[in-house]
Amino acid sequence: MKVVGLSGSNVGSKTRTAMDYTVKTLSIKYPDVEVTLIDLAEYDVQFSDGRNYLEYEGDTGYITKSIMEADALIIGTPIFQASIPATLKNIFDLLPINAFRDKVVSILVTAGSAKHYLIAEQQLKPILSYMKAQMVQTFVFIEEKDFQRKEIIEDDVFFRIDRLVEDTIVLTETFTRIRESEEAKYDF
Repeated sequence: MKVVGLSGSNVGSKTRTAMDYTVKTLSIKYPDVEVTLIDLAEYDVQFSDGRNYLEYEGDTGYITKSIMEADALIIGTPIFQASIPATLKNIFDLLPINAFRDKVVSILVTAGSAKHYLIAEQQLKPILSYMKAQMVQTFVFIEEKDFQRKEIIEDDVFFRIDRLVEDTIVLTETFTRIRESEEAKYDF
């Protein structure tokens, strides 16, 4: 199983901090899972221009191909000005409409205040649904007060991330078994 953790901003540190813990937890609990963390701050990503994702080269090609080859994604995003960052939206624009078909996608959100709690429900989940993702229904929401000096300080956040990781893997395994069972019926 391949899982990509996507830290969806090119600025700030809180989402990356949370994604580092998420990927570390996944690697420890599920050592047989191949996990890759892609932090958009570390890549030079082109703006989407309508080409097929396979036509992009360099960092853009690496990111889009890694996402398309994954069985599951854990998307981490900050909320800026009551919205997801343009860097993350650009990644979605680079991918085909059905990019997340047969993929499980879970969400981790960092935000300055609880006022942004519904952004994932109102903006991110509709995009993921449009792209045919099988979503982990609950998501992790982490506020500014849960961090201190680039570290998560709230124990409940660790518990929620651990649960998100478990739910992502269990749902991916379950969907894979169901899909393989259905495909076996066709005998080709």
